Amino acid sequence: MSAHALEARLRAVQCEERTALLPYLMAGFPSKRAFAELLVEVAARADVVELGLPFSDPTADGPVLAAAARRALAEGVHLAWVCELVRSLRAELDVGLVLMSYLNPLLAPGLERALEALARARFDGLIVPDVPLEESGELDELARAHGLARIHLVTPLSSPARRRALARASRGFLYAVTRTGTTGPRTDPAETVDYLRELRAFSPLPVCAGFGLSTPEHVRALAPHCDGVVVGSALTELLALGRDPLPLLDALREAALARAPR
Repeated sequence: MSAHALEARLRAVQCEERTALLPYLMAGFPSKRAFAELLVEVAARADVVELGLPFSDPTADGPVLAAAARRALAEGVHLAWVCELVRSLRAELDVGLVLMSYLNPLLAPGLERALEALARARFDGLIVPDVPLEESGELDELARAHGLARIHLVTPLSSPARRRALARASRGFLYAVTRTGTTGPRTDPAETVDYLRELRAFSPLPVCAGFGLSTPEHVRALAPHCDGVVVGSALTELLALGRDPLPLLDALREAALARAPR
């Protein structure tokens, strides 16, 4: 897959008149040993999987994901391990695959080497939440050179002009943060409908909503107003408690059928 194919996958889901499901998993959590099986099972229920690369100072992550990152780091999870795992499993993963990483773990091996490794592992896209649009030129250019969709985040506090600029700069999809602050299950979907409608009115790309979505009711409420939903903290919390996240994923996928054609 590629940046273009990632968008095409989401467009195909639109044609099915449903909303895409994008589960988020912290790479290597709850353990390196169990993660490969978990990734395959989650991918079987997803349209796109977002893998988080653990980092010691995850400024956009709430306490659930931050704790998962600390645990994954303690197990020795790093970029090279994630890329090797994905490369070994890629033939089994019939989904789009996006890495969410902060900048520092990509700078450690060098941006060129890091993005080359992602391309070899057949990742399709990259989210780097701590690089603002004004400083993203080099990263965006390298992503394009390696066939990776550089996905930008837009927030409710972004000005209309900035929202449009972020939509133009993005590839694959536009990531709509549904509330200010960090990740976590506290979003009131009713507050985000107008915001998502506005983004979809001008975005040339599919709009996927994330941050704070945790229940089938959240997904059902937002499904008619966006092209995909990202759910992470709720799944991670179940894994932290030693519980099976697959029933929740099945319920979320069912809720995503509450779709209105664009």
